[in-house]
Amino acid sequence: MITASALGSFALIVGLLTLTPGLDTALILRTAALGHRSCAWGVVLGIQTGTLAWGVFSSLGITAVLTASHLAYTLLRWAGAVYLVWMGSRILASTVRRRARADLAQDDAAHEPAADGSFGSGWRRGALTNLLNPKVGAFYMAVLPQFIPAGAPHVTTGTLLAGMHILLGLLWSGVLIAFARVLRGTLRRPSARRTLDRISGTVIAGFGVHVALGD
Repeated sequence: MITASALGSFALIVGLLTLTPGLDTALILRTAALGHRSCAWGVVLGIQTGTLAWGVFSSLGITAVLTASHLAYTLLRWAGAVYLVWMGSRILASTVRRRARADLAQDDAAHEPAADGSFGSGWRRGALTNLLNPKVGAFYMAVLPQFIPAGAPHVTTGTLLAGMHILLGLLWSGVLIAFARVLRGTLRRPSARRTLDRISGTVIAGFGVHVALGD
């Protein structure tokens, strides 16, 4: 059975990882800042669905295959890189189009397409972002086995540990969404929206390039 000390150590590691600003933070903040609360929670739950999947995959040893097979890891890495660069580029391109229609920017910011604001679209975006990130799988494969005691059921214990990561992620995501909603009025101004999108798009696309060039 996993000890309280091991749980505390794992919580500290994934807690620091959760608090570190990165791709997930940018995605959640941007979605929440646009006023799409349902979509923002869709993104959050999609990300956590991916976290759960990676935890289970690691417990089953599937991510060991990705670690051992250079081809499998490379294919997943490039799929994730292409998706992230595509998503980041779309966000950046939207700032150019919005700048060209500056006279309609205020109306454009206030009337985001319904499809972009749905829970389902947010969940898909969050899940794909997480599942196509091989670095999450590599992290779980490297860290998770260290906290599973000898003789303990791997899948059950691994899922428990992933559940702790998910809980911390949900709590922090709630803080991010609340913060974005407080600043919603400011962040939805056309100039602020363009700045937010440029930062978010650059972070997401840049992360995709980093994944592509990573070892």
